[in-house]
Amino acid sequence: MPRLAFLGPHATFTEQALRSLPESVGAVLVPCAGSPAVLAAVRDGSVDAGCVPIENTVEGAVPAVLDGLVADPPLVIAREALVEVRFALMVRSGTKAGDIRTVASHTHGIAQTRGWIAANLPDAEVLLSTSTAEAAAQVARGEFDAAVAAPIAAEQHGLEVLADDIADNPGAVTRFALVAPPGPPPAPTGHDRTTLAATTQNRPGALLGLLTELAVRGIDLTRIESRPIKHRHAEYWFHLDCSGHVAEPAMGEALAALHRRCDQVRFLGSYPRAANGNSAPASTSPPGPVGEADPAAFAAAESWLAGLRAGNVA
Repeated sequence: MPRLAFLGPHATFTEQALRSLPESVGAVLVPCAGSPAVLAAVRDGSVDAGCVPIENTVEGAVPAVLDGLVADPPLVIAREALVEVRFALMVRSGTKAGDIRTVASHTHGIAQTRGWIAANLPDAEVLLSTSTAEAAAQVARGEFDAAVAAPIAAEQHGLEVLADDIADNPGAVTRFALVAPPGPPPAPTGHDRTTLAATTQNRPGALLGLLTELAVRGIDLTRIESRPIKHRHAEYWFHLDCSGHVAEPAMGEALAALHRRCDQVRFLGSYPRAANGNSAPASTSPPGPVGEADPAAFAAAESWLAGLRAGNVA
């Protein structure tokens, strides 16, 4: 029976994301205290895979996860899930708004409700917890007066919801990644994402050269982030998300070119792109590779090149 880790405790958004994936059916779900602990559990083999948040439409990427993905031994993303995030303010039964002196949540939970807290709880001290659900558990234990978490956390810990849907930007979505040890990627679906990280020499045009290898092959770059390389001043990992799959000619050729050009390239997985609330492609999504990225165009070009090498210049 597979064991899958997630950012715990139970009733986090990460558990919700994991349960939306087919891999969770029949699996043992193992809560961990923080995303680094999830990645560590995958690396030491105590679990088969782990689910972590990787980016949010309001706050952007999760730095600890980006940094953890380029550590050793290598890991890859096997699947992703998108979850619409809804926050509630929860307290122990009988607590009134005027009684709240401390309010806790995960750093992204606080960031997404900061305006509401300032307007409605101006005298409360805002504190950080390892997860939204852990903040709710701490309220239940009497450590804090209130927590910002998913409404399900109130049910899990016997708390009362004082205010629901309190996000400053309603409709925010968090993207989660199911991370596993390296292995053959899932087969292409025509609606895939490839994630990688690369480092370049610190010289003019180095990043432009990296991006050009993608652009000239018609590959759509959907996200780029930079993270400092630890203990190396002014040097960075560039984290990239691209449309396409490593099995497709355009993406394979681009990865080979980056391997030639960059100091380091870390392949972090090719996997199906997710739609809101589940791991299936959206019905309104665009078709697969077109134009320069079309596998048929690559096959025709390779045939033409082979003819040239054989002396056929017609």
